[in-house]
Amino acid sequence: MAFAPDLASQVAGELALALHRAAFPVPVGVSVRHFHITEADWGTIFGSAEPMKKRGLLQPGFWAAEETVTVSGPKGKLERVRLVAPWRPKTQVEVSRSDAQVLGIDAPVRGSGKLSGAAPVTITGPAGSIEVPDALIVAQRHVHFSPADAERMKVRDGEMLRVRCGTGGPRETVFEGCLARVSDKFALEFHVDTDEANAAWLKNGDLSQLV
Repeated sequence: MAFAPDLASQVAGELALALHRAAFPVPVGVSVRHFHITEADWGTIFGSAEPMKKRGLLQPGFWAAEETVTVSGPKGKLERVRLVAPWRPKTQVEVSRSDAQVLGIDAPVRGSGKLSGAAPVTITGPAGSIEVPDALIVAQRHVHFSPADAERMKVRDGEMLRVRCGTGGPRETVFEGCLARVSDKFALEFHVDTDEANAAWLKNGDLSQLV
């Protein structure tokens, strides 16, 4: 049975868009467990000292700090969870599903900064502890785009994308449901957590493709 003309046109358009996007490689950033914090919460658990920069990250203005904390749940704890600065309007902890199981917490999948329904957790530093009722999430995999990158790759902010990783390798994987995040504060990068990276044998700087 022949395709209806409008369906054939739609399929052809989707294929052309996928081929267009696949021509632009996207660097992979493996997001290990980390936390973001408000300046007030920082003062409670670290005292008055400012965070010390360890290294810059690909995303402009973001950097990993020297300081780490212990994150505790009802069944276990994660030590040396590193701060990613600068300050945030709300404190949050981003972990993998495996990390959440160590803590004994059923953490929801959320976009960074989207903390509705986030799980409670205890964060301990050298000067004290805080209990945050809505801090722990498993970060939704996502792709950062500058407006220029989004335009040339024909991507809209908030669009759900498919991303192929590990092409030609022993664990080549296509990740579904990857959130497009477009901002003039972003650089092109695909963010996955350690569980996802291990599944596809990925490391920082590997290249992925939108498909």
